[in-house]
Amino acid sequence: MPAWLLPDHTSDQLPAEALQVERLRRRLIDLYGLCGYALFQPPLLEYVESLRVQGADDLDRRSFRLTDPLSGRQLSLRADITPQAARVDAHLLGQSGVSRLCYAAPAIHALPAGLLSSREPLQVGCELFGHEGLDADLEIQELALASLDAAGLQNVHINLTDRAIFAALCSGDSGVTAVEGELLSALQSKDRPRLDRACEALRPATRSALQELVSLYGPVTGAEGVLDRARRVLPQTDAVLASLNRLERVAQSALYSRHPHCQITIDLADLQGWRYHNGIMFSAFVSGYPDALVRGGRYDGMGEAFGRSRAATGFSLELRALSALSVPSHAGELPVAAPWEGDAELHEAVAHARAQGRAVVFLPESEFREWSGPRMVRTSGLWQVAPAPSSSMN
Repeated sequence: MPAWLLPDHTSDQLPAEALQVERLRRRLIDLYGLCGYALFQPPLLEYVESLRVQGADDLDRRSFRLTDPLSGRQLSLRADITPQAARVDAHLLGQSGVSRLCYAAPAIHALPAGLLSSREPLQVGCELFGHEGLDADLEIQELALASLDAAGLQNVHINLTDRAIFAALCSGDSGVTAVEGELLSALQSKDRPRLDRACEALRPATRSALQELVSLYGPVTGAEGVLDRARRVLPQTDAVLASLNRLERVAQSALYSRHPHCQITIDLADLQGWRYHNGIMFSAFVSGYPDALVRGGRYDGMGEAFGRSRAATGFSLELRALSALSVPSHAGELPVAAPWEGDAELHEAVAHARAQGRAVVFLPESEFREWSGPRMVRTSGLWQVAPAPSSSMN
């Protein structure tokens, strides 16, 4: 096996991509900071118990594990940063009111999320703790849209759903636990025969309601509005109606009137994302990318595992994917070339140019003569930047 061969679903970031990604990362972190989100950097590995979230066996399956040679305990490489944010909020910050965290760091996946997905996604996101009202959901969704705006992406498609509807429809049916993963996969792919098979051992009322979810997608309102259809065909329980009302308030909020380029739909069967989500969820799609570019939603109560249950919502995106789709930032001017054999005055001029933000590289004499970009030349006894190549130094 060649020494340069990388594992499947991993890749190098070569200089052009790395610079583009880093510039976008800085732009996003600055954006989040202006909105009150404090940057934090959690460790890449923790004890398995710290990263295990109740009910999120999908997260557990995507996590690498290894044995700690110091303690002998099982360690896990994080597959997602959100549980770490919940731990920091619950155990370390201990704020009584709203707290906001943001991050930009790699996660490690034992299995890729899809055929084109990286096993080392560069995850960027925001998490808001301590407020259960829709204001928090709308703030997170607006930040997600602002992230796409910062990358120069337009014509965004936002899809809304609510995991609480699925939970309400399955409530009290003990047979769901054994087939929950299959149910969610069948709903996501809208595979009716597969869903029918997964529902065989469920109660008739549960089976009928879940089968209705497959067709509940499309525009929010109008003759084919999803919410009106859902109110007609789904059980009229308090939990289901409350979820439908929440979705309607979000979809018709002023947030989306401020983003007229954004198309909104509802898909009650789109329950992708980590299974720790338990409320309103959203996905953002843009042309040129086959999957959701941004995913987020409610995960109330996750902090209970760390000693304090809190309302929580957030989003994350894969920065390399966003960067690849973004409008390229200006590459900047070519570096200024300077001869390695220069004197003290040259080095002083180079230091001054770098202090002004100009990139300067020293080159051997042969390469300096062939350099086609700007260069340092001595003019009237002073070293200066010449915008055009010069055949010889004065």
